[in-house]
Amino acid sequence: MFCHQCEQAAKGIGCDVLGVCGKQPDVAALQDNLLYGLKGLAIYADEARKFGAKDREIDVFLIEGLFATVTNVDFDPARLETTIKKCHEMKEKAKTLYENAAGCKAEAGILQKLKALFTGDEAKTCQEVAAPAAWVPAADLVKQGEQYGVMAFHSDPDVRSGIEILTYGLKGMAAYADHCQILGKHNDEIYAFFHKALAATADPALGLMDYVGLSMECGKHNLTIMGLLNEGHVERYGHPVPTPVNLGTKAGKAILVSGHDLLMLEELLKQTEGKGINIYTHGEMLPAHGYPGLKKYAHLAGNFGGAWQDQHKEFPEFPGAIIFNTNCIQKPADSYTGRLYTWGLVAWPGIQHIEGWDFSPVIEKALSLPGFEEAPGKDILVGFGHNAVLGVADKVIEAVKGGAVKHFFLIGGCDGAKPGRNYYTEFAEKVPQDCIILTLACGKYRFNKLDFGDIGGIPRLLDVGQCNDAYSAIQIAVALAGAFECGVNDLPLSMVLSWYEQKAVVILLTLLHLGIKNIKIGPSLPAFITPNVLNFLVENFNLAPITTPDQDLKQILG
Repeated sequence: MFCHQCEQAAKGIGCDVLGVCGKQPDVAALQDNLLYGLKGLAIYADEARKFGAKDREIDVFLIEGLFATVTNVDFDPARLETTIKKCHEMKEKAKTLYENAAGCKAEAGILQKLKALFTGDEAKTCQEVAAPAAWVPAADLVKQGEQYGVMAFHSDPDVRSGIEILTYGLKGMAAYADHCQILGKHNDEIYAFFHKALAATADPALGLMDYVGLSMECGKHNLTIMGLLNEGHVERYGHPVPTPVNLGTKAGKAILVSGHDLLMLEELLKQTEGKGINIYTHGEMLPAHGYPGLKKYAHLAGNFGGAWQDQHKEFPEFPGAIIFNTNCIQKPADSYTGRLYTWGLVAWPGIQHIEGWDFSPVIEKALSLPGFEEAPGKDILVGFGHNAVLGVADKVIEAVKGGAVKHFFLIGGCDGAKPGRNYYTEFAEKVPQDCIILTLACGKYRFNKLDFGDIGGIPRLLDVGQCNDAYSAIQIAVALAGAFECGVNDLPLSMVLSWYEQKAVVILLTLLHLGIKNIKIGPSLPAFITPNVLNFLVENFNLAPITTPDQDLKQILG
């Protein structure tokens, strides 16, 4: 195996024996095989769309397949093998769609053309595998997948880096697109781009700047997807409002929900109402407490624990059932495997998976367990989405013009276990008292329990929400730029981001698409970015790695 799609890549280079995330070599090979098959599907779906032919089942399967290969989602070889076989069915369906629309057999058209691309040195570089359009699952899916790893993407390391950036951006965007389609939100333009861009990653005729352009386009479409997801959440649950969330416990049976999916949480809340079970959020589910349509459930009791990487320490102490609804799962400890469940695209070998929307097994397990005693804790505030912040924009603008607020810092992103992330705690603590901190995603757990006080009634720490709520942060920045009649880069606003997996990659692409510069990123730079590609990002966007809190604050504030 060789994988370096996340920040924890072994030795800062890549995992080649076992994934730091817990991914076994067979799972890595199966995910590479699935990705290759998805490229074949995308090739046909893209060509079919040129003739006006499209299919929603194909579109949704593509994003689900991509999301299944995101870090900390699907670790189950059996489920991945099933997904690979379905991928072939969907590829053949897309092939037929293309043939019917184009009025010719694929072998006489696109497939013959694609096979011709893989000749000579390029074929050797790609280990003489057939073009993805000709892909057929082999009897040994693991052995087959070993041919399709990232090192086979391209012989030129800079071009390969460009392909990887685009691929990981597509994976991250697929996560948000999947949340959208679960809510019934679809966008044909976005689906068309998925097919076009993923098909392009298999085209050896393209160069680095082609992939740079597609990556910027990916960032553009991700902004649309995050906006669509925001729309879906607001339509169903209302705009988030500032809400205190208790970190203690209530007496009673308990279920802990980890992940990102709000609709799954809502269904669980409905099914547990009146049963004496309290529902607790974990990780990126924390912002759920700010939505009126979810906080109305009295048994949405509070938040338990912190970010995803602490689950080994925290879950043994949770005396109820636990369920994951999106990425963030780690290899479970024996002490809680019997009360752990997965849902959606998340899977771990030997862990019971909930298919569909019936959470009876989780509920029955929770009722059989002891639950919590009453132990209230401190409150933290969530719910500062763009609607809430812009609702007091006049006070914010007045505070800036009057000198009470000197600077805004967006400190957020993914948290992780790798050393160096204490930087973000220290940075937040050292931010001057006349500055406001915006935060989002699970990186906030590094400092969201600290007391930052307020400036004229405006809390100095504003929790914007989940990682996808980068959309809200962008809307706040754009609105402030409009109010001050300047560009976003001219605002007294600095972004200090932490990253871990592919959703962070696509959010970065969105920020770069918007032309936002001077972003600081850490705790380390992606292993898949070559020095030449990094130089391009530095020269065009002044993207820079974090150094120390003192140095970075001095450089930002002067």
